[in-house]
Amino acid sequence: MDSSWLHPRDELVETMRRIYRYKMTTTSGGNLSIRDADGGIWITPSRVDKGRLHSADIVCVRPDGTREGLHPPSSEFPFHREIYRRRPDIKAIVHAHPGALVAFSICRLIPDTRVQVLAHAVCGKIAYAAYACPGSEELGRNIAETFAGGADCVMLENHGVVIGGCDLKDAFQRFETLEYVAQTLCKAAALGKINTLTDAQLVERALPGLAELPHAGPTSREKELRTQICDFVQRSYRQRLLTSTVGSYSARLAGDEFVITPRRRDRLELEPSGMVRATINACEAGKRPSRAALLHALIYQKNPDVGAVINAQPAHASAFCMTDAALSTRTIPESFIMLNDVPRLRHACVVADAETIAAHVSLAKRPVILIENEGALVVGKNVLDAFDRLEVLEATCEALFLSRPLGPLVPMPDAAIDELKKVFGVE
Repeated sequence: MDSSWLHPRDELVETMRRIYRYKMTTTSGGNLSIRDADGGIWITPSRVDKGRLHSADIVCVRPDGTREGLHPPSSEFPFHREIYRRRPDIKAIVHAHPGALVAFSICRLIPDTRVQVLAHAVCGKIAYAAYACPGSEELGRNIAETFAGGADCVMLENHGVVIGGCDLKDAFQRFETLEYVAQTLCKAAALGKINTLTDAQLVERALPGLAELPHAGPTSREKELRTQICDFVQRSYRQRLLTSTVGSYSARLAGDEFVITPRRRDRLELEPSGMVRATINACEAGKRPSRAALLHALIYQKNPDVGAVINAQPAHASAFCMTDAALSTRTIPESFIMLNDVPRLRHACVVADAETIAAHVSLAKRPVILIENEGALVVGKNVLDAFDRLEVLEATCEALFLSRPLGPLVPMPDAAIDELKKVFGVE
């Protein structure tokens, strides 16, 4: 469902459920609010189970201080009110205590979003606010002053994070992206030196203008693929292989046409009608395909056996993308059979360097590629095949992290690898 049509009560409930479902807050922790056009502040209540929040639990505090609702507003209401007073452009606020951002909070460090282009663009400016007692006017002033200085995300000393946005979706996506960066940095730090991007590399490149494809009613095959992509994108999101803002799926149609996810659309709100039919230089009228559309088009041109392409940034695999640590797939048979040896490319832009990246792809030899500070590129015979590889990639990377405290990796011997190549036709 498109959340922009929800009443503030329902939007707050749905967003809190999403945050709680993905363990980015606890039963008693965190609060959300929306400032209405009339100045009223809709906010989550105090002392109500975040895992069982209902629309009737949401509180509205009017500009004159009067209140409607079954419960008192969150004890953190003072800082919400003060932020809105100091920053009229902010219309929604997310405050929570997700694990990785709390880790940065208690170490007084700021997550460096310069590790990925889109994460850096989404998160914006990050700053710290001095500690004060939760719920106090002092904390409200500290946070609001930091926002007044131009921050989009405010880390709280020994507390958590507060994030503002032009609406609740914007604030949530910024929050989720910053936690994803923090999670990935925590993992990458265990592998070695983290590579960051230069100012020139951080410039977000857009696709060149695309012509309009002639209007054509979708075939049964196209309808099937649109539905498949939506199903697997949402499944990928639920399994934390994608975030709400980052990650692209496509599937080949007839000729040089393919269907691809749209640009900057919440992955949980995707519907078949929202997918974009495209070619290398054109797309459906009135739609914007993923910025990876040119890359996907070139991969299809060069690889007739590829039926689906995925760009994704799962946290464990992305940690390898942010460092020079080697990724071994010689761990269990499934990993080598599905992934082969996974090469890593130096940082390349999926728009400007699409030709270079596409030249490395091969369904038989290199179905998975890691791109430094960009993420994973995965291809398959069809959408299921590509998704399966993406899952195996992240599971393999997670196992490598879990094995580190136990001792050094003992890879499968060359004889075992040669046998897998022979039996399963791995090139």
